[in-house]
This record gives sequence, structure tokens and C-alpha cells, in this order.
Amino acid sequence: MNITHQIGALAGTPIQAESITNTETTATASAAAVWKTPIPNIRCKITKPDTAEQKSQPTSPCRSPILSAGNGIRPDLSVACRAFATETMDLVSFDETTEQEKTYKEVNTVKEKGVPVYVMMPLDSVTMGNTLNRRKAMNASLQALKSAGVEGVMMDVWWGLVERDTPGVYNWGGYTELLEMAKRHGLKVQAVMSFHQCGGNVGDSCTVPLPKWVVEEVHKDQDLAYTDQWGRRNYEYVSLGCDSIPVLKGRTPVQCYSDFMRAFRDNFKHLLGDTIVEIQVGMGPAGELRYPSYPEQNGTWRFPGIGAFQCYDKYMLSSLKAAAEAAGKPEWGSTGPTDAGEYNNWPEDTRFFRKEGGGWTCPYGEFFLSWYSQMLLDHAERILSSAKAIYENTGVKISVKIAGIHWHYGTRSHAPELTAGYYNTRNRDGYLPIAQMLARYGAIFNFTCIEMRDHEQPQDALCAPEKLVRQVALATREAEVPLAGENALPRYDETAHEQILQASSLNIDGNSKDTEMCAFTYLRMNPHLFQPDNWRRFVGFVKKMNEVKSPDRCLEQVEREAEHFVHVSRPLVKEAAVAHMH
Repeated sequence: MNITHQIGALAGTPIQAESITNTETTATASAAAVWKTPIPNIRCKITKPDTAEQKSQPTSPCRSPILSAGNGIRPDLSVACRAFATETMDLVSFDETTEQEKTYKEVNTVKEKGVPVYVMMPLDSVTMGNTLNRRKAMNASLQALKSAGVEGVMMDVWWGLVERDTPGVYNWGGYTELLEMAKRHGLKVQAVMSFHQCGGNVGDSCTVPLPKWVVEEVHKDQDLAYTDQWGRRNYEYVSLGCDSIPVLKGRTPVQCYSDFMRAFRDNFKHLLGDTIVEIQVGMGPAGELRYPSYPEQNGTWRFPGIGAFQCYDKYMLSSLKAAAEAAGKPEWGSTGPTDAGEYNNWPEDTRFFRKEGGGWTCPYGEFFLSWYSQMLLDHAERILSSAKAIYENTGVKISVKIAGIHWHYGTRSHAPELTAGYYNTRNRDGYLPIAQMLARYGAIFNFTCIEMRDHEQPQDALCAPEKLVRQVALATREAEVPLAGENALPRYDETAHEQILQASSLNIDGNSKDTEMCAFTYLRMNPHLFQPDNWRRFVGFVKKMNEVKSPDRCLEQVEREAEHFVHVSRPLVKEAAVAHMH
């Protein structure tokens, strides 16, 4: 099976880097290098040619003198096509520091305008046997992403894989190889500490359970799982109600999360701040800071249902009881709302969420929603305080992912946000407290649904993703916390790309204060991304994101450069597409 078929096995039509060898040196040329080729008839004037030229430089780790114009590199990737049609590929040694790696580090010390684009890796990049999945295809695809100007990749580091069998025993297996591979290609890494189960959420293509020993404890004590008012258990993530109780083989859940993060730091300390630039700390289902209020598994919830409160395990109820007594209302502490409907109801179907006289507006409703949302914030603070201490002075940033719950946003109660733990209503900003909490720990606010437009969503459900993104952007601006984005669902069309470009500029009310999102993570690396038309659009999108607010570039030039890159790499695209079909 040649490398083209290996590429197809993972990703259809990735575009590869060029391999050029002479008797003295071996260098890997990013396809981005051809972007420097003069493009005829560009109808725009660059007022600062020196600066523009600097920004046009490829950010590939391969800036060897062999690639200079004097050495006659051709704007053609036919060599790359031939090089990657062979089985054997000379890889740089893990321990070897080459001139090109040194150059890469030097080049990236300068902060340029634009929003760096990361791409999410496949959920099963590391197998259940702790080995790297589809090694050759993964290697080729990472080179394709680098050649397109992508800044890096995001990968899930699954708790259920690394600490699967025995508490405190960590098998980093395939992650070591994957991280070294990313380093070799000059790609940065956002590592997600995935303390949740994979399987049961939108887009979950594989199953990774929680560690076996955690599952054993949950089976002994079912109240370690989030529970709804009908007694249905959710096993995606350990209930935050027992965060500080030693229920996991003598350790608290927060201690387990902390020990895992510390072990990751110690094992990959040589990559922190250079290759690994961000640690996203998982805090709930799908890695998001929320309750599992809208579980798709077994058809429990369907879009656009309001979801259900998840506070009926004994640990959460014990906290509710204590909070009610402290408020002088012990009668409020026995249960959550009993009139909040079911998972697939709409707000007006329920007494609690309806707009006129809904329970959410009464004193009990305000007490309950304050307690429920504060429990989520306290959960985040416990883990963040630990993460900040663990990764202090390592050069990595900490981030937290918040779900983009946009359905029924146009109603007064915002019921789906309330059941998820975000106390956001027409009369109350629920995202500012989250942003302010993240600001205290210097963490990044990572938000989803950046690609969506209001009119694309069901209007009878009053979906408003654009308005929601705007509210979050305003909250992060007020709290002075960096905002990063993700697309909630896979999109390959230019309409979605344009929406992401617009949202990432943070040009709110015409006042962007010369800021933009600190990063955008694209969902996800898969066969569809590498199909010819999708790849062409993606390359142009990355190019535009890299220069969102550059005063020295114009849209036509960016588009011409992207088209030129796609054109010269067409032979490999065609070959890989054919290979993928067989």
C-alpha cells in the first residue's frame, strides 16, 4: 500500500509538502513556499512592500537556503507528488535539532496580525491499544495542513486511554509519537485534557469510556453520575457534586484531574511552550463547561428541545439542601424544579420556562438557577486553580470550552442555556460571570457555533447563534479575557468560512479595538476536508484568517495566492482522490 493510499485511508486528498535532496542537505519544502511566486496582474497596491513581503513568507519549519530563489525552486509540486508516492520517507530524528527547526523557532517569535487556524485531529488518533492510528496517513495529512498555512492541531488526550487500567499509572503511548510528529512538521498543539467519555454526543465517531477503575466506582455508587429528575443516569462525566469527596479509589475527582495534568506536564515538559502551546481543560460532557442537559444517546434529547436539569444525584441534592438552609428557605432544598418539562419540550410547554409568569422569574426560580449555575462556576474554579499552578511558567496557555447553545435564544427564559448551567436570560447576562471567572486565572474563553448564521437555523425555535456570539464577544471584551472560536458542526462551504472570518475579527459595533480572536479551531481533519473542492476552499479560508486585519494586503491578492497554491498542487490532489475511491 503506497503512501497515496495511506493518505486516502485517513483523509481523501491531502496536499503534501515537497521533498528536495542534494548531496549535502535534505529539506522539506512547504507548499506554502510557492505562495511567494509572483502573481501577474494583481490589481491592488501594497503601500508597504517590505512588510507585505515579510508577511508573505511561509511559516513552514523548512526555511533552508536550498529553497531560496537563487537555487531555482520551481512553483510546481510535481516533485512532491513523486516523492510522496513512495513508501519510504526520510523522517527527521526526534533528538536531532536541524537548521530548519532552529529557523522555524526564530521566525515564529514575531507576532503577526491575523487569527491562527488550528485543526481538530480525529477522535481516534490514538487507538485503544495506546498506539498511533494510521501512522503514515497521519504523517502525510499533517504535512498537508502545514503546507496550507495551518498553525497547528488540537488533539484529545483521553483520560480513559492514558489512565485506563490502574489509578496513577499513565500510558502516553501514541501521544508521544503524535506530538513528536507534530513537532517535526512545525505544527503547534492544543492539547485537550479530555476527562469525559467519547460517544453519545454530536460528531462522536468512536467510543472511549472513562477509565475502567472509575467506571467500577460509578457502578458501586450510581450517584457519581449526573442524574435527572426521572432517575436517568448520565455517565459521560463524573458529577461535579462530588468534586471534593474522595470517591475514586481514595482520591477526589479534582485530585484525579490534577494528577493527570501534572503527569502530562512532567512527561512532555520538553515540548511545553514550543510545540504544546495550549492546554484546554475538560470540565464536562464533550469537554465543555456545562451539565449534560441535552444527551443525544439513545434518543433522549433531540434538537431543539430544552433539555433537563441534572441535579438529582445525592451529592448535588445535598449541596442544594445546604444552600436552601443557608438562604433561610429549607423548603427549597428538597428537589429541583418539578414543572420544567421534559427534554424535548419547548419553553412555552412548561410552567417553569414560559414567558408569562414562568417559575424562572419567581424567588424560588432565581434561587435555584443561581445555585445551579454557581455550582458550575465553582467546579471550573477548582480545576482552573489547580491547572494554573501546574502549568505556571511552562509557556502554555490555559483554555476552557463553553458550549454555543443558540436554540430558543430569542425567548425570554433561554431554557436550554439554563438547563446546561448558563444563567442567561433576557434580563441577565450569564456569560459575563464565566468570562470574569476565566479572567481571574488568565484563561482563554473558547466558544463554539462561530460558523452559524441566524437565518440558517429553525426560526420557529428562535435560534440566534449570531446574536449569541455577539453577546459572548461583548462579555469577553468587558472582562478582558481572550476569546477563541470553534465551529460546532463540520462545514466546508464558503458561506460558513465567511461567517467565521467576520466573527473572528471581533468587529462589534464597528469597534474592534485592533483585536481579533486569539485562535480558531476548525472541525475537523477527516476525508471530507481533503476532497478537492473542500480543500480548495479551506486553503483560501486559512489564508484569509492569517491576514484578517493586515493593512498591507488586499483580498484579491490573498485569493490569487490561495488559488495559485491549489493549482500547482492539483496533480497530487487528483492522485489522492483516485486512491481514496479504491
